[in-house]
Amino acid sequence: MELENHKEEVPFEHYLEKYKSLDPEEAAQRLNILYDASAGRFQLRFMGREYQVDYPAFAVRPADPDGGEADLFPGSLPAQTFLLRFLLEGQDIKSSGRFMTFREVPTYGELYIQPFTGRCLKRLTYGFGYKLKAFAEAMERIPGAERISMGDVAYEFELVNGYRMRFIFWEGDDEFPPSAQILYSDNFQFGFHAEDMVVAGDLSITMVKMLCAS
Repeated sequence: MELENHKEEVPFEHYLEKYKSLDPEEAAQRLNILYDASAGRFQLRFMGREYQVDYPAFAVRPADPDGGEADLFPGSLPAQTFLLRFLLEGQDIKSSGRFMTFREVPTYGELYIQPFTGRCLKRLTYGFGYKLKAFAEAMERIPGAERISMGDVAYEFELVNGYRMRFIFWEGDDEFPPSAQILYSDNFQFGFHAEDMVVAGDLSITMVKMLCAS
């Protein structure tokens, strides 16, 4: 079958093919996640909820579909590609507790700053900057998300096992528009490529929008 959406489908098919030859035991040890060999299934956390990922036939589902928590995995090709890359290339690297801006990412931060600004910072700012109450209500529905004392409204949450992010807002007024910042736990620079960090921001914003709409 000829692929039409090359921007999303070609990378997805590439990593899906690589996934079939993944050593699941090695991946589980490398990422410090569970792998049930009898069921052919990984288990990991995504936006605070436990998910199961089938192997070698890639599929993602909530570990407890009757748990009462919102399913925060959008199922889009970029989201699936992100998880595939995490399983194929990710590392279990502990954060020191420090957070960094995207621009602070060594070498790559400056190279990808334009897509990050457009797909993440501007989207976050204008998606929620005038709806901070709805934003806060949505964040409260993410398991493990915590309101923190930064800006006017800010939350910290875990995107995927051990990799945390912060969304920070400064409320606008009659003279100035709202502004936002995204921070990443400092292990992101070792566990992900910069383009994955852009996708991480984009995906997490999408999932908060899903919660606002539900």
